[in-house]
Amino acid sequence: MWKRVTLLWSLVRGDARRLWFALRHPEAPAWLKWGTALVALYLLSPVDLLPDTIPILGVVDDLVLVPLAIRFLLDRLPPHIARAAQQRAGVPPRP
Repeated sequence: MWKRVTLLWSLVRGDARRLWFALRHPEAPAWLKWGTALVALYLLSPVDLLPDTIPILGVVDDLVLVPLAIRFLLDRLPPHIARAAQQRAGVPPRP
């Protein structure tokens, strides 16, 4: 379980940092907080879309769905919050 969390963290470190700073922004929308809570719940939940007992596909669904969900949330941020989070995270702008 913890190996999966550390692997996911290393894969989405830049987006996760931007999401963290966006959540801490004073004008962060409520839907962002709820969406982030749902992503964290899915990541830590023993119930998966594909069970982890399936050798490769059980982990791949987490490696695909969690980064896509984080990117989905970040793409819908208001521009001023997205810029502030990006500057605070020190992540270069995405193309």
